[in-house]
Amino acid sequence: MRETVLVLNFGGNAKDIARSIRQAGVYSVIKPETIKGQAVKDISPIGIVIAAATDDAQDLNPDITKLGIPLLKINDGADIESCILNNFLFDICKATGNYNIENYIAEQIDIVRAQTGGERVLLALSGGVDSSVCAALLSRAIPGRTVCVFVDHGLMRLNEGDEVESAFKRMDLTMIRVNARERFLSKLKHVIDPEEKRKLVGAEFIAVFREEAAKLNIPFLAQGTNYADIIESGADGSNLVKSHHNVGGLPKNMGFKELVEPLSMLFKDEVRDAGRKLGLAKAYINRQPFPGPGLSVRVLGEVTEEKLETLRLADAIFCHEVSRLRRRPDQYFAVHTGLRAVGVFAGKRSYATVIALRAVYSQDFMSAAYCPLSHKTLATAASRIINEIPGVGRVVYDITAKPPGTVEWE
Repeated sequence: MRETVLVLNFGGNAKDIARSIRQAGVYSVIKPETIKGQAVKDISPIGIVIAAATDDAQDLNPDITKLGIPLLKINDGADIESCILNNFLFDICKATGNYNIENYIAEQIDIVRAQTGGERVLLALSGGVDSSVCAALLSRAIPGRTVCVFVDHGLMRLNEGDEVESAFKRMDLTMIRVNARERFLSKLKHVIDPEEKRKLVGAEFIAVFREEAAKLNIPFLAQGTNYADIIESGADGSNLVKSHHNVGGLPKNMGFKELVEPLSMLFKDEVRDAGRKLGLAKAYINRQPFPGPGLSVRVLGEVTEEKLETLRLADAIFCHEVSRLRRRPDQYFAVHTGLRAVGVFAGKRSYATVIALRAVYSQDFMSAAYCPLSHKTLATAASRIINEIPGVGRVVYDITAKPPGTVEWE
């Protein structure tokens, strides 16, 4: 039986605490402070860690304190000292440290087989890390019964659709590419609010998957949802950060028997580790994250073909310059800010688009530090973007950490 430690989020750094516990070989789950005693019993934790916002004592639900489960409080901003945490886990909670990615994969293979019962599964394939690892796990769990559907929604980076199709055609699986550019851009017309964008994209994805599944008579939908997606989307009582299209963007009635999400309890770094254990090529494992709603959340304000084309070119230039570095950031991209700024071009006044550049270091993407790129790299990228892309007059660099910012701008 897997040993579990419950991390109660009282406004503290719950995600880092949960990851530290897992790195010590003990499974952890994050729940909001409002959790009830019976729900705690259902989890059967060997210990509870309170992720506190301040030094003030936290008022636990009396039903929880009566359970007699060992407690440890860690205040926000305090270093998570391994000696203190290990003492709590192994001396007080008597953990054996039986959690690892190999065991998690084995468990999920059994779960997927039992859940699907021999029927076929449609996998929502984006070409990113999560869906690629999910494809590898499904191919081992239910070989020959996974159909990957890649939706080309017109919101991809430069040449990305062709690259994804080419890469996955070399894998031993069935892949279908659906051209849905016009229908997605039509749905996003005049939409400005980022949450609405995410939910519209999520709903339209499901509509396409449902149509393809109906053609093939496939009852299950698989997604590469990870734990960060669930937490940030406000699921299970967590505070909403942004609705990931594959969680908060899902419609209530999806038209599938069940969702198959074998990675839903893994942090991003654990997903990459799972990919390595499953023998996935480095090209898939090391691929930098890309939001499900695509460039729609990197175009601030209304999404148009013109803005998308400008952004694709700017992003390609920036990524090319960063790719020349010996040590690359974990994620780097351009943003179409929707702003215009006054400048001088060819001796005349201009009023042109402002492009923002973003590069961060992160392990799980629940938190991130901005990457201090060299002035040479930034200057080269900015010069190329302004001189090679019509209508761009200014480039800025985002040095905001997460928190308080998010990695994406929307």
